[in-house]
Amino acid sequence: MTEPNSYQGGDKQWGPGQPPPAQPAVPPSTPPPGYGYPANAAPAYGNPTPAYGYPHQPAAPVPMGGAPVLAIGDITVMGDQIITPAGNLPLRGAVWNATDMSHTEEKIPTVAIVLAIVFFIFCLLGLFFLLMKERKTTGFIQVTVTSAGRHHSTMIPALGPHTFPAVMGQINYARSLSNM
Repeated sequence: MTEPNSYQGGDKQWGPGQPPPAQPAVPPSTPPPGYGYPANAAPAYGNPTPAYGYPHQPAAPVPMGGAPVLAIGDITVMGDQIITPAGNLPLRGAVWNATDMSHTEEKIPTVAIVLAIVFFIFCLLGLFFLLMKERKTTGFIQVTVTSAGRHHSTMIPALGPHTFPAVMGQINYARSLSNM
């Protein structure tokens, strides 16, 4: 076990019984490199250094201005703008529409039919299994916004019968923002 690894090549490799190779010493004044830490900058505690500017200059204003107020699919309302993949639209005077293109099916599941047949033969109470119902909602809700002669539409998947009223609540809030 104290022999070098013969599969690593001709030069001797560290192994049990041999000391590890010497590591280069890092001066204690240099902070350890890490994610997001500048390599050559000292930590700025106290007064700012002249390299960063003194006195502190205010940052330029952000053109978007604020956090998102509302997001419906890929349509985002921020401040006084509507941001879509096709471009920005003005919020004032925007027309919002929603179309429910989903449908809900109600059917008896296959398990209920099998249980009804099995228990009908044995105890004549199997017909109660036919009262079991399964509801499944499929489709999409289309949301459309029109402003300043431009138009954008998005499709939101319907996860259940509660999806359309939830989207309509968001649309009504967006309409109230557009009328301000």
